[in-house]
Amino acid sequence: MFNNSSKILFMTITIIGTLITVTSNSWLSAWMGLEINLLSFIPLLSDNNNFKSTEASLKYFLTQALASTVLLFSSIILMLKNNMNIEINESFVSMIITSSLLMKSGAAPFHFWFPNMMEGLTWMNSLILMTWQKIAPLMLISYLNVKNLLLISVILSVIVGSLSGLNQTSLRKLMAFSSINHLGWMLMSLMISESIWLIYFFTYTFLSIVLTFMFNVYKLFHLSQLFSWFMDSKIFKFILLINFLSLGGLPPFLGFLPKWLVIQQLTFCNQYFMLMILMMSTLITLFFYLRICYSAFMLNYYENNWMIHMQSNSMNKNLLLMVSFFSIFGLFTITLLFFML
Repeated sequence: MFNNSSKILFMTITIIGTLITVTSNSWLSAWMGLEINLLSFIPLLSDNNNFKSTEASLKYFLTQALASTVLLFSSIILMLKNNMNIEINESFVSMIITSSLLMKSGAAPFHFWFPNMMEGLTWMNSLILMTWQKIAPLMLISYLNVKNLLLISVILSVIVGSLSGLNQTSLRKLMAFSSINHLGWMLMSLMISESIWLIYFFTYTFLSIVLTFMFNVYKLFHLSQLFSWFMDSKIFKFILLINFLSLGGLPPFLGFLPKWLVIQQLTFCNQYFMLMILMMSTLITLFFYLRICYSAFMLNYYENNWMIHMQSNSMNKNLLLMVSFFSIFGLFTITLLFFML
């Protein structure tokens, strides 16, 4: 991805756009930061060798431009209300702003562009879209207190993310629906506590980096490739599948830690209905992750169409082993440190 100076320049501007949004003190400057982020991220998506990337960048531009337009008009209405004392239903305007931000982040019911767009991207661009591009909208959502809309979005996100992933054979679409499911959990954690949201986001980012790095190094795009992947080295196949389960939130892996915190806080607040929906959706997600793992281990076969000679150096393998160790034993380590302190 960072093979030329223009990509590095656009990536830097993308980061600056997000930082402008996060540190802004008005909706207009937040909108400006989102626009800088959008216009610098689109050149990163374009790839002359892949026609799908052009389609993906156009889809991204249209959806983000629509959300930005709604956000701009809503912020102007709020400014008019504050400066000219015009009588406007502020809760309705806040709901519209939240809807536009949910569309920007790809949360249900505004998620329709997200999986189809992910299908046309490289793994590195997909990683940026799943992680960094969610920071600014989620931070802006935390400034607004529109609980009813957020609760509806949480319920729809976890249900859509879990059920839609059941029949997917593309790893990129699988990661996209997993991201929608995790976004529901993140919105729920954002409503509880910002510190829990940060823990959840950083854990999700770390696990996504591990998986996408593996997929990118070994050029994995479909589930069929997992069956004949690493026929000679079962340990790496085992590591990949354990990282899948960690991303799904299976105890005792690291991915369970943020879910544990959210479950604990929802129990304290007596939010048993939301807790049941979140846990049931996670069980469905874990079901298809376990199904993938079981099939990948049981159906070990050679298929010439999918056999790829893995040109991987030892540094990549050592790095994968190191980060996977934290993914697998991270929860044990954190719990041990907590009791020691």
